[in-house]
Amino acid sequence: RNVTCQKGDSVAEFLEQVRKGLAKEFREMANITSDALLYVKEDLIIPQDITFYDLIVTKARGKSGPLFNFDVHDDIRVGAIDSRVEKDESHPGKIVERSWYEKNKHIFPASRWEMFDPAKEYGHYTIHGGEVSK
Repeated sequence: RNVTCQKGDSVAEFLEQVRKGLAKEFREMANITSDALLYVKEDLIIPQDITFYDLIVTKARGKSGPLFNFDVHDDIRVGAIDSRVEKDESHPGKIVERSWYEKNKHIFPASRWEMFDPAKEYGHYTIHGGEVSK
């Protein structure tokens, strides 16, 4: 599924668009609000008041690398693969109901999730090419 966001859209606005899109196929989605949904990216629960623009501009990082990355980069599939080198690519996010998370937060993968904190340092990674990134 795809949802298009405008510059400045918050996570809450994104979740409302997703809820409306899913409500056509899943009746239970019509009866909940976007506040009952969570957006999880790179094992981090992204607060609803943050905008995607802020996350992109600040080059926000998750536990395993950048949350969003739209830079041009080399194809690292060529040559030897080193698992210690960050792939500098972003994975799709997950949207779950808050009630599901509360019931399953002790079970993998939800047990790994934590609230995103822009002030927290999630670690240093080496990106393909040897540069160290924060």
